[in-house]
Amino acid sequence: MAMQNSNLRGIIFMVMATGFFTCNDAFMKLATVGLPPFEVLFLRGVAGSLWALPVVLLTGNGPALRHVVDRWVVLRNLFELAGVLCYVVALAHMGIADVVALGQLAPMILLLGTAIVFRDRIGWARSVLIALGFAGAICVAQPGSNGISLFALLGLATAVGTALRDLTGRKVSPDIPSLVVAYGTLLLVMVGAGLATLVTEHWVPPDGQHLIFLACSGLLLSLGHFFIFQSYRSGRTSAVAPFYYSFAIWGVIVGMFVFDTIPNVLAFAGIGLIIASGVAVVLLDARRGEAAVEVPIA
Repeated sequence: MAMQNSNLRGIIFMVMATGFFTCNDAFMKLATVGLPPFEVLFLRGVAGSLWALPVVLLTGNGPALRHVVDRWVVLRNLFELAGVLCYVVALAHMGIADVVALGQLAPMILLLGTAIVFRDRIGWARSVLIALGFAGAICVAQPGSNGISLFALLGLATAVGTALRDLTGRKVSPDIPSLVVAYGTLLLVMVGAGLATLVTEHWVPPDGQHLIFLACSGLLLSLGHFFIFQSYRSGRTSAVAPFYYSFAIWGVIVGMFVFDTIPNVLAFAGIGLIIASGVAVVLLDARRGEAAVEVPIA
């Protein structure tokens, strides 16, 4: 009974975390109305790092902050930076449900990456599920006569960056707390986005509404990190990891109520395929004692 209760707590925390992350994306998308995307990401990073620092300190991880410059942590977070830069541009131009769904391909791309890098055997079952996931991505992207849009490609690039992040993350010492790694990510993304906006964008002074949006985004991002950390601490990975795919459901809900956008039938089918295949991969890997999902950052 105690294990069931702890797993239920972990599942609730996972659903809450994905909701916080998606609402963070919504506030970022709102802020891109009037502000360039990399500037939005930079300002969100400033707010997020300020909100997250007390969380790191209150959880007793302050002494471990020195590990944010660990070489594997930095390399992992550089891949995260690449993915997030693609994500924020796609988010500014696509429906939130669509771009979130494309990002959910990351665990399946991770499986392909481990097969190539570590010579892991995928097996026919996972191969079929990965193929279904990519079929779902095509349904979401809906290429026309001119091919897949640039922003859909950026959404897919986000999933590739996330998969490379997770692949590199396997080299990070387990002695380094996940919240410290996440905080290092916030700092590196903030710096990288700041450089990107200086080089590629014209700085637009944010107004009061923009600052409120970005402060809310940073707070929700910090809450997402905290609750996803608590999720994996409270319940077994095999129990909580499938609920990582509630991201896509939250994306549809937020898109409907905040942006008044509803995916068409084909996109809904694609989102369903991605969720179903992703959950099936996680459950299959759980039976094999493997983990295909890592803590999301963006």
